[in-house]
Amino acid sequence: MKFSKFGRMALASVVSLGLGFGVIACGPSNTLDFVYVTSSKQDQINVYKVDSQAGALIPIPNSPYKSGGTNPVADATSPNGKNLYVVNHDSNTIVAFSISTDGSLSQQQSCPTPGTLPTQLAINRAGTYLYVVETYQPGFNAKTPGPGALVVFPINATGQLGVTGSLCTPVANGDNAFFPVGNNPVGVNVTASNTYVYVANKSDATLSAFQVGSTGALTSVGSFPVGVAPNALASDPTSKFLYVTDGAANQMIGFLIQLNGTLIAMQTPFKTDNLPDAIAVDPRGIYVYVANYNANDVSAYTIDRATGNATQIAGTSAYSVDAGPLCVLIEPAEARFVYTMNFLGNTVSGLRLTPSTGALAPVQNTPFKAGGQPTCGAAITHGNHAIEVIQP
Repeated sequence: MKFSKFGRMALASVVSLGLGFGVIACGPSNTLDFVYVTSSKQDQINVYKVDSQAGALIPIPNSPYKSGGTNPVADATSPNGKNLYVVNHDSNTIVAFSISTDGSLSQQQSCPTPGTLPTQLAINRAGTYLYVVETYQPGFNAKTPGPGALVVFPINATGQLGVTGSLCTPVANGDNAFFPVGNNPVGVNVTASNTYVYVANKSDATLSAFQVGSTGALTSVGSFPVGVAPNALASDPTSKFLYVTDGAANQMIGFLIQLNGTLIAMQTPFKTDNLPDAIAVDPRGIYVYVANYNANDVSAYTIDRATGNATQIAGTSAYSVDAGPLCVLIEPAEARFVYTMNFLGNTVSGLRLTPSTGALAPVQNTPFKAGGQPTCGAAITHGNHAIEVIQP
């Protein structure tokens, strides 16, 4: 059995559930989005239509697709919805796919990473750069451990990585094709302003912070302590607040992002359930959701728009999902559904989000069958939406 979050699940007891559930679709006219779920066991990507009324996930024809490598652990979609990028951890590759109007995938290219064991990725809102963290810089490996790397790939007009005549070539850092970070980087986030990039270094319990230059090159703005074992991070759409999950201390830590990209920790960490390992801020910047791997649930918070402080949503401390949620995703167009990819359950759980309160409730027929050991998910909008989320 392959594990794909590289230490996140060390505290979890492993079981195999293999659940499958039927779904009744409400009709093609209700389909507004597509969701792409990476599954590490079969090296595949499951593609679903999202029913806008029920939140149900309906597999598209010809799904699943091969990930183009071994052990896919993370994926991200371009802001224009035309491309999907997948991290294949064991084959050290980033694979770019084009997305057709029906949600189907076609592989465009496969790019090697400079170092080894890539773990996570993020794309900027402009859709011009892809940021990838890998466990080891060139010259280091599991037998000769060392620091990790942040790799910056330009994205050209066709959605491929690199520039014309130099495809798959990362942004240079002097003579290197990467920017150094700490030990065991497991998460990366780029602010909505496209200005700053943050990396969570789990073994060092630090955040590496960078400013983005006009050519895509990065300049370090410092390293900041964070908790005991940071493992995921997300920023709000105003680029004012950064939130980090700490899997060892069962907490979420908030930071105020300063004008120069430095970070000031909020006064008190926010309690989560057992082993938080994934986090998402809703597109409105009002709510933040944390998936808790050992507790099989999602913690929900309201964000104070002035201070960034997170308050648990009244009514319940957490919302149940299937076993081993490893990733949490908010449907991007209307932000009315939340999905978790459940590594131990081999499923995707769906939750309906009430915009006025942030409260969650299970959607009909949840959870939905996925491939073996689903690791993460990404989504695109498609078609006409009655409601569009207006970001701050």
